[in-house]
Amino acid sequence: MLEFPTIKTERFLLRQFVDSDLANVYKGLSDPKIIKYYGVSYNTLEETKAQMKFFADLEKEKTGIWWAICSLNNKTFYGAGGLNSLNKEHKKAEIGFWLLTAFWGKGIMTEVMPLICNYGFKNMDLHRIEGFVETDNVNCKNAMKKLDFIHEGTMKDCEIKNGKFISLDIYAKLNNQ
Repeated sequence: MLEFPTIKTERFLLRQFVDSDLANVYKGLSDPKIIKYYGVSYNTLEETKAQMKFFADLEKEKTGIWWAICSLNNKTFYGAGGLNSLNKEHKKAEIGFWLLTAFWGKGIMTEVMPLICNYGFKNMDLHRIEGFVETDNVNCKNAMKKLDFIHEGTMKDCEIKNGKFISLDIYAKLNNQ
């Protein structure tokens, strides 16, 4: 089995999820401000184990990769980011990320996400990385623009969330951009 790739920046460590991350993942994915635009949420630590299994299965099944985003000394957990929904035939994957609210607006994603994209292009042979963003999620849309993702359009009323139709904006970055 290949060793999980660790990535370091000047400020951050991207590493494999470990069991001791469970409480932080629960803290993030049960926070109403975070899950407002995120696809999953959990009400208990026990339920959150499903997300930890998702992270592990991505790597095991080669359908993507997600990292825990931490301080360089690995003492502070900031959030998570990665690539999933890998389509090898079409050389594309979907990008995703979330941060604990205490760390919003500190430039973490603008530093970390390019490294995740580069990993996808260089190590996963991707040609295209897509981001699907709820139309109302202005902060994420601004982040996608900062990361040089191109807005390709809006899928109107394409999903139901909390009993209501939502629209998704499609963003993409190509390997040759």
